[in-house]
This record gives sequence, structure tokens and C-alpha cells, in this order.
Amino acid sequence: MAAALGAGSGSAGPPGLPNSVPGHTALPAVAVWEWQDEFGRWRPYRGSVCSFIEQALQAPAQKGRRSGAGLASSSIPLGQADATLAPYVIDIPSLMQFRQDTGTMRSVRRHLFAQDSAAGQGIVWEWQNDEGGWSPYEMKVCVFLEQAFTHGLRHVDLSSLGYNYDIDFVLLVQTNKTSRFRRGIQRRMDTPYPVTTATGPLHTAVACSCQQCLLNSGTGPITTRYRHSMINLPSSSAVPQVSSRTAALSSSGLGFVPYNKPTLSGARSAPRLNTQSAWALPQPGAAGGPSPGLSASNGVSVPNLPVEMPKPSKVNQALAVSPSEHEQVVRKYLEELRGAPADEDCIICMEKLASPSGYSDACECKTIKPEAVGQLTKCQHAFHLLCVLAMYANGNKDGSLQCPSCKTIYGEKTGTQPKGKMEVSTFTQSLPGHQDCGTIQIVYSISKGIQGPEHPNPGMPYTARGFPRYCYLPDNEKGRKVLDLLRVAWKRRLIFTVGTSSTTGESNTVVWNEIHHKTEMDTNLSGHGYPDPNYLDNVLAELAAQGVTEACLRQ
Repeated sequence: MAAALGAGSGSAGPPGLPNSVPGHTALPAVAVWEWQDEFGRWRPYRGSVCSFIEQALQAPAQKGRRSGAGLASSSIPLGQADATLAPYVIDIPSLMQFRQDTGTMRSVRRHLFAQDSAAGQGIVWEWQNDEGGWSPYEMKVCVFLEQAFTHGLRHVDLSSLGYNYDIDFVLLVQTNKTSRFRRGIQRRMDTPYPVTTATGPLHTAVACSCQQCLLNSGTGPITTRYRHSMINLPSSSAVPQVSSRTAALSSSGLGFVPYNKPTLSGARSAPRLNTQSAWALPQPGAAGGPSPGLSASNGVSVPNLPVEMPKPSKVNQALAVSPSEHEQVVRKYLEELRGAPADEDCIICMEKLASPSGYSDACECKTIKPEAVGQLTKCQHAFHLLCVLAMYANGNKDGSLQCPSCKTIYGEKTGTQPKGKMEVSTFTQSLPGHQDCGTIQIVYSISKGIQGPEHPNPGMPYTARGFPRYCYLPDNEKGRKVLDLLRVAWKRRLIFTVGTSSTTGESNTVVWNEIHHKTEMDTNLSGHGYPDPNYLDNVLAELAAQGVTEACLRQ
């Protein structure tokens, strides 16, 4: 019975995305945008965020119809729709979500569902995560569950959707069919997803040949987290890349930008990844009244969202009182060049190095001129000195710099991890895949507290969910090496940070900080356990990206 319930998604796209299938009648639908987590699961953005994305994509097309021109969207800053998403930008040409403060990139996708589906009604099904919060199922699962629920079914099997779970609607529990581990589930009402039209065939089964399924069939679990680099960015074979400097920004042109970048006074060069991009929603007028709603090309009205204006730029605040130590750090690791390379870009502000820094309007530094260019002493990558100063002032200000191009670290990088305790013990039981040795158990304990000046909201409380956290390593030579490096990372405050949870959406809470840990011993169905033959090598690479290498053990 479960397999007979369709997922109900369609296949049209807004300007700049793969579009309609010829010969099909346009049908009312709702658009759902989702991002892919590190375990390959798709996580839907909330309806209000999806409405913002849709409006941002439609606005240029309308402007083009009025003026006879139009440019596909380059980047969409999500912080203007949801303050908790302030670091995140969606790059449309590559269909990637880019986190500006860490450089992490994740795939995004757009799916269409019937207007009378769970998405159209604002119904979300969620499962209880390890931190005690609630995480949404991907939208095709929400639609499937809602159909089963409204049909009065007591149980459904999610294996036809690629999940090894049974759902009990009476007890409201999800059961792993292999381990029999149970989690709570809930049905919640939220903002309905934005209305659009589907001009292709609707998704008719769990696996079908509609354009949408074909376009997404090659997307699998993310095997590693992409960090921003000019040499290791993922490319999108399905989306043509635009080479023109003044056209849409391709994935190879993404730059590291301290978020909430102030508006630049001059229209110099290409669209940038910043929160003041041309794709932001129209803001309320001087009288404070809302601007009129946008009308899509298909005639369906999409209402404007109330947009919370960003707080004063952290870059502005930091640079307004920029101490001399900030400049000393920049001068310590960069050598000023007499002549800037004529054809090279500064990948921080995306301006030509021969032009003034894009951050020249964000601060006035008496000793660094807007056109000054410096070269990092080890890797030789060049940037505007003001751009590096802005990047440093918006970061941890710990006396270290990290090249935004190749990730070379200058100095000793430290983090913002709150105070806590790291305890280590061993026992003889083996981990799956490591039957020749015992197990190392790490226990992290952090309590709730008040944020310091290095945290996102100094003076505000932060929560600490799910502690103590238990993690496991094989007690062999490589496992002990990882343990020693994790001790260094703990001392440098790099294991955790205060931010927004990717699983619950809660802000001002203690979260993992880009160094993966195994929190389960005997199953890897969730991606958190063993066996995982690549884990130790992957975590060593992640530690190295934070500047924690074997050289640290010899100091």
C-alpha cells in the first residue's frame, strides 16, 4: 500500500534553472528548495525561505520584460529571509549553498509538488534528532507520509523512498528496520510553500522518468565537505558555466566574503556573493508600508515576505575601531606589492587587483590605501590589503590568517569553543571494521553559558544540547594519532563553536565545528558510526584544514 502513494513532485524551473518539458499543460504547483547534508539527505528550507528564493529568481525576469533586458540571478543571500541563515548564500549557476564564514559548500535543488500536497498546505513531518530537537524529512517523504496519514494507514514502510525505516502513525515513532532503534516523529503546520506552475509531467512514482528525476538521479551522498578554494570547487555538469565577467557568477568565481558586507558606492564589476546583491527583495518604502507583491510570468501572484533588515555590518563595527594589532597581523603575513597584476582578481571582493578594494567603503584606514595589494609570504596568493584586513576583523582575531584561496594557515589558528571537558578511556570491545583492536571512547562535556566577545551575540545565553557527547575511535596506531590531534584541536577550541544547529535550526547553541566525529559504535546507517574505512583519513584531512597536523605533536 505504501508504494502506491506517489511523491507528487513536478519538474518546472524558474529563470536560470532547467525548465519545462514541451507539450505539457501548465499546472498549479508549489516550489520547495532543499539542501543536501553531509550524509546525502535532502533537508527542505522553510516555506518562507523558499518564497524569498522564488521571488529573488522572478524579480530580474520581470525587470527584463519591462526594460527589454534581464540577467539570471547569480547569488541569493538567505539571511534576508531568515536571520539564522545570515552566513549562507545560494549560488544559482552551480546550484550550491555557500557558507561565507567557513567556506563549506553543499548542493541545493528545487522540486515542485502538487498544490494540494503537504508542501502546498504547509504540513511538515519531522523526526527527533540526537540533540532533542526536531529535523524535517525531505519533502518527498513529508508528502508521502501525509498521503498515508490522510488515508488512515497505521503503518508505512519508507524503503521505497530509499530509507530503512518503518513509520507507526499510532505511536508516532520511526523504527530502524535493522537496528530496531526508535525515534519520535511529529506532524507540524508551517508556512505553505510558494505557488508556481509545473509545465512538465508530475512525478508519478517513487522512480520515474520525468525530467526532474533524470536531472537529480546522479546526485548521491556527499563524501566530503567542499571548502572554498579556487582549485577544489565542485562543478555542475548540468548547468552551463558563464565565462563573462559581467554575467552570472560561476562556481569558479566564488569569493570568500565576510557576510553582511556593506553596499559599495560604485557599481564596479560583477555581481558578488554578498547580502546586498541585486537579487534582494524590494525593501519597504520610506513611509514603512510594504512594497507590492511580485507577479510571476505565469500570472500567479507571489506575496512579498516581511524581510528583517540585517544588523549593522560586523565588518563595519570591527573596522570602525580597528586596533593597530589588526593591521600588524596583516602586515606580518603579507608583503605589499609595488605593482598589482593587471588581469588578476581579488577573490575576497571579486574586484580586479588593479582596482581599489571592494571594502574601501567599509572603512577608512589611514595607513592602508584602497588600491594596496599584498602577497601572502608562503603560498604567494595576492589580495587587496584592505580585503584581508576586513576578513581578519570579521573573524576570530586570534593572530592567525588563513588564505581564502588555498587554505594555508599563517600562525596558530584557534576557535571559539566554550569551556568544557574532554575525557578519554579505552575498552576491549572492537568497532565494526576494526576487529583487531579495542576502542577509544571520548566524552565531551560542555554546559550552557553566556557568549563571549568572540561569539555571534556577545552577552546572550547559549544552549548546550546533547551533552555529554560520546565519540569512538579504533584503538590502533592511526586511531591514537587522531586522538592526539583531537587533543590539540580541543586545546585550540576547534572542536565545537557557538552557532546555528544544522539539524534543529536553533541559534545560539553549541554545534560541531567542521571536524567529524563518530558518535555510534555498531551501525553506520546514519553516517555517524562504523564501519567506515575512510573515516580516519577524512578526519585527518579535516584536522589539517584547521592547521592541526603531526607537526603540532612535535612542538
